Amino acid sequence: MKNNKSIIKKFIGDEKKQTMMVPVIAVVMSLIAGMIVISMIGKNPLEAYQSLLQGVGILPKPSYAGSKGMLTDFMSFLNALTPLIFAALAVAVAFKAGLFNIGISGQMLLAGFMATIIVGYSELNSFVARPLVLFIGIIVGAAVGGLIGYLKYRFNINEVVSCIMINYVFQYVISFFINMFYVDAVSRQSKHVNEAASLTLKNVEFMGMKMEVPLGIILALLVTFALKFLLDRTKLGYEIKTVGANQKAAQYAGIKVGKTMVMAMLISGALAGLAGVTYYLGYNTSIQPRVLSSVGYDAIAVSLLGNANPIGSTISAFLITIMSKGSTYMSSSAGVPQEIASVMTALILLFSACGIYIKYLMKRIQEEA
Repeated sequence: MKNNKSIIKKFIGDEKKQTMMVPVIAVVMSLIAGMIVISMIGKNPLEAYQSLLQGVGILPKPSYAGSKGMLTDFMSFLNALTPLIFAALAVAVAFKAGLFNIGISGQMLLAGFMATIIVGYSELNSFVARPLVLFIGIIVGAAVGGLIGYLKYRFNINEVVSCIMINYVFQYVISFFINMFYVDAVSRQSKHVNEAASLTLKNVEFMGMKMEVPLGIILALLVTFALKFLLDRTKLGYEIKTVGANQKAAQYAGIKVGKTMVMAMLISGALAGLAGVTYYLGYNTSIQPRVLSSVGYDAIAVSLLGNANPIGSTISAFLITIMSKGSTYMSSSAGVPQEIASVMTALILLFSACGIYIKYLMKRIQEEA
């Protein structure tokens, strides 16, 4: 009996380990619940999960069409993953400062639009155009994020309200300009950007296969670790987390709360801008008028699942993209409706939202052990 109790204590661990375990428990419970739902509709859950992984190139499919292969599916998956990582990191930084940046989609749209009209339609070569696209994304996103942070600091305007209002402004103003000056007569979207400005290489031939190569994925991973270092090892990171934990205590400790909030939103906006350019000049090469990308809203859920931790958020983005991107093949191969993937994602978030209760149960178990 004592051995069992010691095993339980070791498994549960300290508070830091429990924080890491809650998302894992949430994912496992959602997978189990998903298996039950899939079984109820008369399908094989293991076959469904296998096809989910096959759809994103993690497992091989039984057969492939010409010029396609496992690697082409995986590169396409990475292309969809890249903007979600940047967006999730943007949400995470704001969360750390006690702020809720719900305006990621609007910041993405403006950054993507500005990069498109300034660089995307220019005759610049790729060596100049692509770095310039990233630079514009960072500057535009940071400007909008900083504005929201300033409104919060200077006038105490709730950042959720300002984000939502700014989203609507960008959505309709940019739609007007696209329809007036940049619309494609056939697709009714903005004209496609030049290949030299695209952050995704199209139809790259490798071993007889043609694939997409997302240039931003390496940058996304580098930014993940850089942000982790910033939050854990620098003075600014300490100030951001302190302000997010308790503003009054931070002020008493001599931290400039307003300045720190603005800085956090500047960083958050810059990351949202990177998400925008990798989405609108990478994953897509045009902008659909009057539509905000769902990536900005998905990023909120991804960041929550990752406990607003940069590495955790990146891992969460990987998982959620598997479900969203692999659901199409799961539907065609295993006959499981695509909506099941959305149900599983919702279950993950539901169990994540119960994180405090799960921690309470783990604490009780540890005390009893």
